[in-house]
Amino acid sequence: MNRRQFLVLFAALLASACYKGSKSTVLCLGDSLTAGYGAAKGEDYPTQLADITGWKVINGGVSGDTSEQALGRLPPLMAQEPKLVIVSIGGNDFLQRQPESSTRVNIGKILDIIQSANIPVVLVAIPYFTTGALIGRVSEHPLYDDIAAQHRIPLLKGAWADILGDKKLKSDTVHANAAGYRQFAEELADFLADEGFR
Repeated sequence: MNRRQFLVLFAALLASACYKGSKSTVLCLGDSLTAGYGAAKGEDYPTQLADITGWKVINGGVSGDTSEQALGRLPPLMAQEPKLVIVSIGGNDFLQRQPESSTRVNIGKILDIIQSANIPVVLVAIPYFTTGALIGRVSEHPLYDDIAAQHRIPLLKGAWADILGDKKLKSDTVHANAAGYRQFAEELADFLADEGFR
């Protein structure tokens, strides 16, 4: 086991110990899907995740943010000393047709900053909108599998794709409604529990 693998394992074990029965702080970094666009105040997924888990959850979502902008906002958010970070970013990069290489680099830098602080991080796969989306077939961009494997971190797959492929869970073509954000929070909470963060 090399030093990087040891640090990742140590961080995961530390996270598991910290979360059991605690009020640990979780940071959710993202764009409008994290901010809760399309739902009323308090119906965003970070607030609902806090309700489900009892954790203190920081909503670090800003509507319209690209991965580059989220990277720029990360340092002051990290100053709040989260014990876990959820990264859900990239949708605006795809909508703006930014180079995939830039998105990969930016998300990689976000993860590097978090991991260098020995803080566990979970990546969330984000859909990109192909012609199939017009008939309800929403696909997640394959770059998330690559990035998660490279950084050896958990990847939540399918959650946003299922929600944004269901008209009953959407407020418009690219955003969830309150029910959609609740479903995402529930799926994320279950995923985190499976990963040892409960």
